[in-house]
Amino acid sequence: MGHQGLPSSSSVLWTLVARQHGAVSRAQLLELGYSPPTIKHRIANGRLHPVHRGVYAIGRPQLTRHGRRMAAVLSCGPVAALSHRSAGALWEISPDRRSEIEVSVPARVTHVRPGVVVHRRAKLSCEDITHHFGIPVTTPILTLVDLAAVLPRDHLEAAVNEADKRSLTDPEALRSALDELTAMPGLAALRNTLDRRTFTLTDSELERRFLPLARGAGLPLPQTRRRVSGFPVDFYWPGLGLVVETDGLRYHRTPAQQAKDRLRDQVQTAAGLTPLRFTHAQVKFEPDHVQAILTSVARRLRAGDLSPG
Repeated sequence: MGHQGLPSSSSVLWTLVARQHGAVSRAQLLELGYSPPTIKHRIANGRLHPVHRGVYAIGRPQLTRHGRRMAAVLSCGPVAALSHRSAGALWEISPDRRSEIEVSVPARVTHVRPGVVVHRRAKLSCEDITHHFGIPVTTPILTLVDLAAVLPRDHLEAAVNEADKRSLTDPEALRSALDELTAMPGLAALRNTLDRRTFTLTDSELERRFLPLARGAGLPLPQTRRRVSGFPVDFYWPGLGLVVETDGLRYHRTPAQQAKDRLRDQVQTAAGLTPLRFTHAQVKFEPDHVQAILTSVARRLRAGDLSPG
């Protein structure tokens, strides 16, 4: 006899169960050759523990958090995936302290499961589903679209930031992917959030937008992509000792990036330079503010007066 009284031929089953965090479906048992009477007998003997209709825990009734998530997905059929807040928690981009587990299924599926929130989708294909910790789950981009339909704006921004930091996606890739999607709950909300907070300009686009502002402030053509005081800089006016940086394409910079930015500004200030920092969003959406700051700083530098206004 094998583990927990199952026959030694059940090694394939135990491999499957280990991959599925202790959960298995009735359909999987039948496919592995376990007959309905055998399944019923093992339930009676406490070797299989019902979790959902047609889904069992093997060996002991308790499942881990991943096991409960896997069991919820298994209970909803072969084409199902963890989604929404539950997917956000699995990807570790958004917390979910609720006991209910959210699962997406094709629209034709009519399962109702206690403790499982079932989202029926007009379209749910293999391209929409991946695996994380062995659990079928919506892709990071689809997860963010779903989260946009259920989270307030500040929580959604935090989720996008976490996805960016974990290299699951980034705002540019996300916006590009959204252009291919239509008629989904959360799509408009996510687009609006990204339009407000992300930096969508490439280097060349940034230069086309920024350089006219610099000219409008009375500045000559700057040097670009130079190293100054040991750091690469975006725009540099050596005659004025003025350095202008624009934040990267990601709309939130990680703590390590922020620390490097502060060090760069400190080193440049100690070298007698004047560092300024604008976001891509400011260049694009607040050009009057950017030009006013450049005008004021350039005037002081030309006058040799570096004291505050």
